[in-house]
Amino acid sequence: MRVWKQWTDECRTTRKSGSGPRNVTSARDDRHLVRMARTDRTASSRQLAALWSIATGVSLCASSIRRRLLQCGLRARTPLYRIPLTHDHRRLRLQWANQHRDWRADWQHVVFSDESRFNLWYHDGRIRVRRYAGERHLPECIIERHSGRTPGVMVWGAIAYHRRSQLLRIVGNLNSNRYIREVLQPEAVPFLQSLPGAVFQQDNARPHTARIVKSFFAAQQVQLLPWPACSPDMSPIEHVWDVIGRRLARDPRPVASADELWHNSIGESCIGNMGLRF
Repeated sequence: MRVWKQWTDECRTTRKSGSGPRNVTSARDDRHLVRMARTDRTASSRQLAALWSIATGVSLCASSIRRRLLQCGLRARTPLYRIPLTHDHRRLRLQWANQHRDWRADWQHVVFSDESRFNLWYHDGRIRVRRYAGERHLPECIIERHSGRTPGVMVWGAIAYHRRSQLLRIVGNLNSNRYIREVLQPEAVPFLQSLPGAVFQQDNARPHTARIVKSFFAAQQVQLLPWPACSPDMSPIEHVWDVIGRRLARDPRPVASADELWHNSIGESCIGNMGLRF
């Protein structure tokens, strides 16, 4: 009835601009609130409300804090995670980037390699639960997380311009001898030899940089691309691991063992269709 009367009397159905309850905070207060939120990006709405009360002597509820920040374009989002970097790590990464920023066609000769681990149960932040308020503790809304090391499959792979290696499964811990015997000799070196002028990239994990591995590379005349420490994010093969991880997370079939994960999920769903992604 209110909307109908509003329409017949004033020919409108929306509320007048400026009508309704007035904001507790002014534009100046909102700017102050934004500065507080940007000072500590991880502060929750409740924490900001407490800080606001201390700073101004005025109480403001957490929901009002959230609304003001949303109106100013500040929304709580999932953060981007990275490994801790020291000053030397940052310096060497920047130095490496400056040395290679003018490369163009050279990148077509680089073979990027890496190991990755895919767990039997995924808790990587991609899984969401649709529920109503108050249903947080329902059994169907809870995902079990096992303590300790989660069973899974470790793999090794390499990619190049328009080419990719076979995906190798690595069972157990990988040391330098196994790296040569199970990865470099049967797969990596033949893959490199099939690409004229190939340059091999690997990270600085201990099995990769051992003296015996360096001697093997020298004997095989493998040209290595220098790589800064703690820089997995700089390799494009990380996107391949992400594609596989997302595909595994979407697979509705239950997986009971690491062998089943390798044969049925990674082998069938991911490796079989990997050529479609390159």
